[in-house]
Amino acid sequence: MATLRDIKRRIKAVQSTSKITKAMKMVAASKFRRAQQRMFEMRPYADRMNAILSGLAGSSEGEVHPLLAVRPRRTVEVLVLTSDRGLCGAFNANILKAATKHIDELKGEGFEVRISSIGRKAVDYFKRREIPQRKSWSGISGKISYSNAREIAGDIIENYTNEEIDEIILVYNEFKSVVAQRVVMARILPLAPIAAAEEMPVYNFIYEPSMKEIFNDLLPKNVEVQIFRALLESQASEEAARMSAMENATKAANEMIDSLSLQYNKARQATITKELMDIVGGVEALKG
Repeated sequence: MATLRDIKRRIKAVQSTSKITKAMKMVAASKFRRAQQRMFEMRPYADRMNAILSGLAGSSEGEVHPLLAVRPRRTVEVLVLTSDRGLCGAFNANILKAATKHIDELKGEGFEVRISSIGRKAVDYFKRREIPQRKSWSGISGKISYSNAREIAGDIIENYTNEEIDEIILVYNEFKSVVAQRVVMARILPLAPIAAAEEMPVYNFIYEPSMKEIFNDLLPKNVEVQIFRALLESQASEEAARMSAMENATKAANEMIDSLSLQYNKARQATITKELMDIVGGVEALKG
């Protein structure tokens, strides 16, 4: 049976843990507000840019840009976006589980699958399983900049235009609310002109200087923007998940403190009762 000293030591340890998790929740909340603001500011721009370019591509005749080339799918790259750090609940586990399932499905359909990773958790996950990664990026979480998106976009655009990859799927967490994130599998390349053209009316645009030059400038930029949007969505989702996880951890610690305090009081009461009984027994023995 645990002594009073042992219980008291455990209570102090759990109290220290509770203070740490509470502080981590406050830090995550502060980071979340900044990440959420950046994400909300980026969403309309990314959605509209993608929709307009898809509509333009749907109204164009023939292949006007290599990034619009739809080739027979032979090689598919899955780009998995996770965080660099843990302590954020099931945030990373959900992404990795969905990505692994999708990779297995693609392999089952006979496609050659290549994997690239963004975030240390994804990099380590595939390394531990000895799964080759074509490319990996880490150290981005918490300090996302547009240059990160430009670097990633440049790499996948190069591999796509060189016809080394026929399709790129990005797997990431889309922010829904503080307590909910949704795993999204977005096709980054090639751009889907037909589906987008059905969602919005197709107009007869007059291009200045020309359709080819407009696509040369905007299509690579669109890839950068969509990746940047995913990075911001992931960052907001990560901090929201961490905030929720730390809140749950703090609640669990406080419940444990209450339970240990009750255990301590019972043990203390039992000790006092025993001492009183020993005293009464000793007094009775002296009387006898």
